[in-house]
Amino acid sequence: MATQALPETGPPVEEAAARTPDVRLEGVRKSYGDVVAVDGVDLEIAAGEFFTLLGPSGSGKTTTLRLIAGFERPDAGRIELHGRDVTRVAPYERDVNTVFQDYALFPHMTVADNVGYGLRVKGVRKTERRARVEEALQLVRLPEVGKRKPVQLSGGQRQRIALARSLVNRPRVLLLDEPLGALDLKLRQEMQIELKRIQQEVGLTFVYVTHDQEEALTMSDRLAVFNQGRIEQLGTPAEVYERPATEFVAGFVGISNMLERDGRRFTVRPEKIHMHLDGSGEGEAGVVREVVYAGMFTRYIVQLDAGGELTVVRQNLETSSQDALESKGRRVRLEWRPEHTYEIESTDKEAE
Repeated sequence: MATQALPETGPPVEEAAARTPDVRLEGVRKSYGDVVAVDGVDLEIAAGEFFTLLGPSGSGKTTTLRLIAGFERPDAGRIELHGRDVTRVAPYERDVNTVFQDYALFPHMTVADNVGYGLRVKGVRKTERRARVEEALQLVRLPEVGKRKPVQLSGGQRQRIALARSLVNRPRVLLLDEPLGALDLKLRQEMQIELKRIQQEVGLTFVYVTHDQEEALTMSDRLAVFNQGRIEQLGTPAEVYERPATEFVAGFVGISNMLERDGRRFTVRPEKIHMHLDGSGEGEAGVVREVVYAGMFTRYIVQLDAGGELTVVRQNLETSSQDALESKGRRVRLEWRPEHTYEIESTDKEAE
């Protein structure tokens, strides 16, 4: 349900409840033998947030989701769902549902029976069950497929049905484990928009796991970037992209350039660099070593006279592929505004 601001005269208990996060992790740790999957994670996710756990394979994001779901138990730390300690509570006793990448639909059941399965297990009456299934199918914009079998649906439709099956139970928190990973690029981009629409419409807390930076930046209210079992940075998409806190975040979330000058390590995004093809300007001088034409934009790799390389991205507003490719080998100058650079700290755990 959507979170609404309480009146100033409201009871203190209600005000406290409104401030209570839907998910809180305190010092959560999980190991598998000698491998530390989650290394002392602290995290709060507010009611009604679309929150993403972003990171590469093995970074700890999926294990963190499984700990919230109750599929795994932490070796240390505490997990709360809206103020209730659920650290040792079974998955079926937590007010959450999980959507998986492989849909996990029953092939012998109709779509309507799949969506209503959890309600039937809970003993919900048939008339109410039918109404709630219809409501869930309307929400995912598939009201006409209730009598079909899953095999008769496309991959995108099956993913929406899996989502409807989780939403019909009206959980407080919905956990999504790389749900779009099996879809092609175009459908994945369409489903990103649909998922955000659905989340805003129902007002539930979504906790979303992905390794795809575009998904995280497109849908999230906030995101946590995971690396080696820890959270490297937490913030809004704009904060994480425009002001990466560490070298890992700068390199993982989008493309970034790292430079060392006068003892400083800093990063600048490729699209923030202005490249003078005529060699004019007062910035860094260099030579275009490589050109990658990608339709809407071209990526230029520039070897700097002072050492190192920078990647520059330019939109092909009035540039043809031939124009772009012919710039290889040209001397150029690169300039950027000081406010578009950010100092970076190392994240090498071996150095600690």
